[in-house]
Amino acid sequence: MPGEALEEAIAMRFAAVNGEHAMTPEDDAYVSEWFVALDALSEHEGIAAAEIRRLMLANRLPLPSYIATDGTQFVARDLLELSRRAGGFERLPEWFAAQFDEPAKAVTEWDAYLAGHYVCLRSTRPENMKRKDELVDAIETQIGAPQPDSPPWLDELHRLVDELDELEPPFAPYDRLRFGGPVSRDRLIDRVRERFPRPSP
Repeated sequence: MPGEALEEAIAMRFAAVNGEHAMTPEDDAYVSEWFVALDALSEHEGIAAAEIRRLMLANRLPLPSYIATDGTQFVARDLLELSRRAGGFERLPEWFAAQFDEPAKAVTEWDAYLAGHYVCLRSTRPENMKRKDELVDAIETQIGAPQPDSPPWLDELHRLVDELDELEPPFAPYDRLRFGGPVSRDRLIDRVRERFPRPSP
């Protein structure tokens, strides 16, 4: 399949997975700061852009994280890291599954990974995926039984929120559209800090 046809096929699959939501100049600026154009990554890594797109269509690499208003396909800067850790693209699915204790969880995470939906992490390593889930559960447990007058409770809450903050990027406005509402940063970092501020020194 020629390069242009591959690029179009990726764009069509991206729309099928994410829906038809228009990017804005604000989204473009965010994406340019936090992600890298697929063709630029291709040149830097010495692997043809067409081959990267073939691997995406073959479910061996995630779809682009974003497609900018000019059609540029942006991917995570560490797009190829997991395949290297796995020992190659063909070994990646099995290696990825082995990183999770429960097969059902492995399948769910693999599907999200291939969809390019791990824009919620600065680095899409399985250990970060698992830690994010742990932090989300812990923060939700904390705020489910709030004790805002308890300094130890506040300290623990902010420790958890700060760690989640370190794992997550800021997100683009576009993400609130494709994910259908507030993202985890909105719900579990920004709003929690507003609702339960740190005590004044």
